[in-house]
Amino acid sequence: MRIFHGTIEIAGQMGILSGELKRRGHLANGYNIFHSYLGYKDHLYNTNVVELEQMSKHLINFFDLFHFHYASSLLKQYKDLEMIKDKGKKMIMHHWGNDVRFHEQARENNPYVYTGDSPANVVMHNRLNAISQYVDEAIVQDYEVYTYVEKYYKKVHVVPISIDLAPFEPHFPKKDVKRPLILHAPTNPDFKGTVAIEAAIRQLKKSYDFEYRRIEKMNHEAAIQLYQEADLIVDQIRCGSYGLLSVEAMALGKPVIAFVRSDVANKFPAELPIWNANPDTVMTAIQTLLENPKLRNELGKKGRAYAEKYHAKEIGVDMLERIYANLPSG
Repeated sequence: MRIFHGTIEIAGQMGILSGELKRRGHLANGYNIFHSYLGYKDHLYNTNVVELEQMSKHLINFFDLFHFHYASSLLKQYKDLEMIKDKGKKMIMHHWGNDVRFHEQARENNPYVYTGDSPANVVMHNRLNAISQYVDEAIVQDYEVYTYVEKYYKKVHVVPISIDLAPFEPHFPKKDVKRPLILHAPTNPDFKGTVAIEAAIRQLKKSYDFEYRRIEKMNHEAAIQLYQEADLIVDQIRCGSYGLLSVEAMALGKPVIAFVRSDVANKFPAELPIWNANPDTVMTAIQTLLENPKLRNELGKKGRAYAEKYHAKEIGVDMLERIYANLPSG
């Protein structure tokens, strides 16, 4: 099958999924118009809006299935979707969070959430209406995102974030470390809750001996090298679910602090080993893990097992192939 992924690369997912699809014999590639310091490049054709528009007719004729990401498509105002549907090609839309996180709805179940990166509600609503006029099914990575889009599509699938485990050799925290290293990597400090995290760090520094590093504005490969050294990784404590950093940290065998809403947590497998904390409880969470090196080690081992079981790219693409096979044509 010839599979198009596009047009916005979020958390390396287009490249990871395309790479595994290629390994299975499909012709798959990601076409990306969003470029950042993270520097994702594997299995991607990094392009721009103008060039993509110029290529659109060829792409529509060539590919069998269009897997769009982040409420994007080939042409402005989703004009390509009707063309793709008329040709009898398959389509699916993959939503990732800020593209669909309706502001008031997000706050109904989460007083901590930051939605400043999401467009106005009316913009998201109009986009979803325009997309779902032609695209019947969607994918989300968890049930935090699911509720924002479920009413727009005939079917919404949950496919967890996927990673290639091969580069992630686990480095479990040592039980006898004298000065633990805590890492936090805020791609967006407001979204991640960095102010609360660093306030907790400053307070704990008065009583505990540890090192803290804030990792930002660094390409993805370099950041992974630094994550390997950590004894504890603090991810996002406002969103209400965990993200790519948490998955990568678990793959590296690191204990992770993040905020997972209770209603969302109930939808995850019971063995999810993330230590749950929000801005009000993050200091206590960090303190608990600073005081318990054995617990850090245990959580790290559980995290690696969880990443292997639920986030390996092979698992995600198994799910994708089943979804693709049952998508309506045109």
